[in-house]
Amino acid sequence: MTTLQQKIDFTVLIDRMKLIERRTKIIGLDRRETDAEHSFSIALMAFVFREYAPGADLQKTTLMLLAHDLVEIYAGDTFAYDEKGNQTKKQRELEAAEKIFNPLGEDGEYLKKLWLEFDENETPEAKYGNALDRAQPIINNIYNKGGTWLEYNVRADQLLKRMEPIKNFNTELYNFLLDNAKKYINFD
Repeated sequence: MTTLQQKIDFTVLIDRMKLIERRTKIIGLDRRETDAEHSFSIALMAFVFREYAPGADLQKTTLMLLAHDLVEIYAGDTFAYDEKGNQTKKQRELEAAEKIFNPLGEDGEYLKKLWLEFDENETPEAKYGNALDRAQPIINNIYNKGGTWLEYNVRADQLLKRMEPIKNFNTELYNFLLDNAKKYINFD
């Protein structure tokens, strides 16, 4: 059983999510979002977009979305289009997961299981969560008139690869995002 002190220690640790800067900027601001802001946004999106995921357990998906980036406390955020950084991402995140989840006992094991499930992207909850995780920065870049796509010269093939979980999840959402992304990325 997890002690009160272990729960407090975990609470203190997860506060560091507020310090992990991502590349995506907040809509309308010249400030990058943090992992905490990203996780909050997609967790709330799970409720708002729930009609697109009738077979998914909303509570499980929401907790999965809140936990999916916790490993970045130790592994750091890897930019989605950083090909070199993504080569070592999996190993860095596995090591970070041990450090973050193990001290929390059974609760940590459950969160780690959700994190792994999200990463495997096979259950209805993971597919829904992954689609939202990919959609949120795309929405931000669209409403920031190309945002980090333009800043980092993101190519159409890179974006299409990144959008695969959305395409596999819901074609209506995928088509909406793709049509709007074409305003800022050359697909010719």
